[in-house]
Amino acid sequence: MQSFVAVVEAGSFAEAARKLDLTSAAIAARIKALEMDLGVALVKRSGRSVRPTESGMRILEGTKAAIRNIRDLRAMAIDGDQPGEFRIGCFVSALTNVLPPILKSLYRRHPDASVFVTPGGSIDLCGKVVNGELDAAIVVEPQFSVPKSCLWQPFMEEPLVVVAPSHLAGQDAHTLLSTQPFIRYDRNIYGGQLADRYLRDHQIWPKQRLEIDGLLAIVALVHEGLGVALIPDWSSMWKSLDVARIPLPNRAPVRRNGLIWNTRGHHAKMAASISQDARAIFGGLEEREAKE
Repeated sequence: MQSFVAVVEAGSFAEAARKLDLTSAAIAARIKALEMDLGVALVKRSGRSVRPTESGMRILEGTKAAIRNIRDLRAMAIDGDQPGEFRIGCFVSALTNVLPPILKSLYRRHPDASVFVTPGGSIDLCGKVVNGELDAAIVVEPQFSVPKSCLWQPFMEEPLVVVAPSHLAGQDAHTLLSTQPFIRYDRNIYGGQLADRYLRDHQIWPKQRLEIDGLLAIVALVHEGLGVALIPDWSSMWKSLDVARIPLPNRAPVRRNGLIWNTRGHHAKMAASISQDARAIFGGLEEREAKE
């Protein structure tokens, strides 16, 4: 069932195999076994891609639910006091510096908790929380109305900063953005859209060299002297790289990260405690909100 869902979501046997760390042949064999058990074809090839059949589409959501229930049963079998597996999503850039301290706090409160982590983009993760695939997710602030069944609470802010090679430290941020080769943060990502809006609002037309997703990748390119960038401030992750962090003049736009969870789910209390712990871990947000 897991292989079937992976193939449908990835659109190919090869991509599903990479996701599950299996061979394409193993994925195909698993789906064939499921098809034989059910007596219907579940997927069909369309050129180089793979698509679900009508029968496959009919069972897709039920299959996802069955996988979730099996994980919960396994967790409860190990420890009857556990309410099942806690499923949390996390946007990719936050996996290395935001998620670990949050999980450390979670295990301090619930040392025997069973947790399943799903990486992904913020928009997709929000959708999975809404439809019940995830109990909660660490995401960038949603740019749409959150359904009444869910709650999003911020726990950290990241102001935009200019990142430049260290020999350019001390120079004016706007001058650097106007004159140096520019490494643009992907405008399909909210942080990239925030940076693009700032540049347009201040009539700065940078000399774009390339556009890419991934904050650490961008800083690594700056470290190699390939240009400057305007990105959310993750300077705690850049200590080993030879780059300069140059603040924007006046008040910089901020990207806010937070936790979204289903308030009606059976893990709602755990999610609320994670949100509270995250605000304490990353600190200062409540005080800034009170001043504002």
